Amino acid sequence: MPDVRETPLLVIGGGPGGYPAALHAADHGLKVTLVDEGAKLGGVCLNRGCIPSKALLHTAKIIREAHEMANYGVSFSDPQIDLAKLRAFVQEKVVSKLTSGIGQLTKGRGVDVVKGRAVFTSPNTVEVTGEQPQTIRFQNCIIATGSLPVVPKPWQIGDERVMDSTAALLLPDIPKKLLVIGGGYIGLELGSVYAALGSKVTVVEALERILFMADKDLVDPLEKRLRTEFEAIYTSTKVMGLEATAEGIAVKLEGKDVPASLTFDRVLVSVGRRPNSAGIGLDKAGVNANEKGYIPIDKQRRTNVPHIYAIGDVGEEPALAHKATAEARVAVEVILGEPAEWNPRAIPAVIFTDPEIAWAGITQQEADKQNIPYEALTFPWAASGRAVSIARTEGRTKMLVDPESKRVLGVGIVGAGAGEMIAEGVLAIEMGAIARDVLESIHPHPTLSETVMESAELAYGAATHMAKPRKR
Repeated sequence: MPDVRETPLLVIGGGPGGYPAALHAADHGLKVTLVDEGAKLGGVCLNRGCIPSKALLHTAKIIREAHEMANYGVSFSDPQIDLAKLRAFVQEKVVSKLTSGIGQLTKGRGVDVVKGRAVFTSPNTVEVTGEQPQTIRFQNCIIATGSLPVVPKPWQIGDERVMDSTAALLLPDIPKKLLVIGGGYIGLELGSVYAALGSKVTVVEALERILFMADKDLVDPLEKRLRTEFEAIYTSTKVMGLEATAEGIAVKLEGKDVPASLTFDRVLVSVGRRPNSAGIGLDKAGVNANEKGYIPIDKQRRTNVPHIYAIGDVGEEPALAHKATAEARVAVEVILGEPAEWNPRAIPAVIFTDPEIAWAGITQQEADKQNIPYEALTFPWAASGRAVSIARTEGRTKMLVDPESKRVLGVGIVGAGAGEMIAEGVLAIEMGAIARDVLESIHPHPTLSETVMESAELAYGAATHMAKPRKR
């Protein structure tokens, strides 16, 4: 008979939702058991997603900047890529260091970490299989099992040259020709990495433009740059079939003014992710999931079973690590009896391409669709001293404000370091700030953050470095 463990709180999944939930609960005196089937804690984000991809994107950025410095009188020789050393840096210096840190945090907080796969056998028990098989009986449970990359069946041809994002991050080689199926953030980020390393990258997107979730005026500067770095970007184009041949992966395309077929050394399928809710016994626990696999939850992050919660990718979109971490705090505080609920005004999103794109609050296209009145205040980085000094004038900062009250509704930024700047927009939206609050907050000079202040100035006439166009 397997061991039976009693725990006040069971957390299933050790990613950016699960391990912060366990730590936060332990900090408040709860005895916590954390079950994770990965070799190391951290989930997809740390081991196979956010963190390794950002390490590679930083490498790609350095390669591009070294090349571009020739325009300013400083030349470097072409980079020599030691792929084995680059892989080792990502895995040993970055991923392993961070996963080790999480292990120390859980140990220091007294969290019991169990390695294995947890499957519900009733509303209050799970069976753990794997390294430490046992039965765990819990009073409360937080499901934080994350998501998995989607590879549609027609493209599952049993050839390792067809990769999902997890395989692509392992850098199996540098293909001469790479096809990226999907013009979303994961595909463009990884496409940027491979392009910098030397691959000729082609992107195929079924929708009419890349990054359809972001405002077009923010995407335009990025797309313009990517079209110089990539071999091609085909929008409104469908992939009709993949075939493994000795020469590579033969791809059939359907779209206007696109080749009918092309052959690539590797194909990256990046068309989305699905919640990892199958096979964990939700039916035995009485927990509902919808047809897409998401677990419906309320503002307290409760499922239909009141003592079972769900956070992160498995609960509801958007699938963002920082959203899962924020949800973890809400769920734990509810379990502790606090009057907490999930009600953010702004969940920031960042696309870590070069230039980066970041936004928070309502986007302009969402406001148009929902008939929400707004005034769009856009400050071009060509008028920023800092942007000019670092030769990154393609950026722009946009603020959406209510036409009457001037309350900040949304902020969008495209440009170098946009991801680091968007937090100011999040704070302004969450605090109910008006544009004057932002413009009267003194920003350091010369910095790119001044563009946020100057976009706010436009709400009241003209920014210092840009006159507001007069209305006719």
